Amino acid sequence: MNEKNTSRQPSPLPDGRGKGVGLARLDKWLWAARIFKTRSMAAAACKKGQVSIGGTQMKPSRMVKVGDIIDVRKPPITYSFRILQAIEHRVGAKLIPEILQNVTAPEQYELLEMNRISGFVGRARGTGRPTKKERRALDDFDAQAADIPIFFSDFDFDMGDGEEDE
Repeated sequence: MNEKNTSRQPSPLPDGRGKGVGLARLDKWLWAARIFKTRSMAAAACKKGQVSIGGTQMKPSRMVKVGDIIDVRKPPITYSFRILQAIEHRVGAKLIPEILQNVTAPEQYELLEMNRISGFVGRARGTGRPTKKERRALDDFDAQAADIPIFFSDFDFDMGDGEEDE
């Protein structure tokens, strides 16, 4: 007969969800801890070198354990998180304090506030839709161009080879 293994490891979460093995893939943990919206985005960030542990860039398949400190670079700042539970299944937002501890330096948040105060818009000039100010400038330019009279009666349209007709 087939016997099922009914022994279960203790669940890290009070409601019984999550793995209790103490190890998890980095990309799955980043997704489960709600640092990235999708696992694909977490894996892409790892591949781009935006995720590191101890200053070393990590692959998405790297196994992480409780106590590791993960640095996630999301410009303009770098967030730091200490793993309290290694999970691979996404949990509710209310349970996040049981999963990770935010150990980001206060200087990083000051940098974020300075960037917010500076009023920098993340769009390069001339790309995408015009802003309201740029649209008004274009409308003013069009209105001025429409007011300029164009006289074609004074212009000689005969573009001959330079010889005069007799």
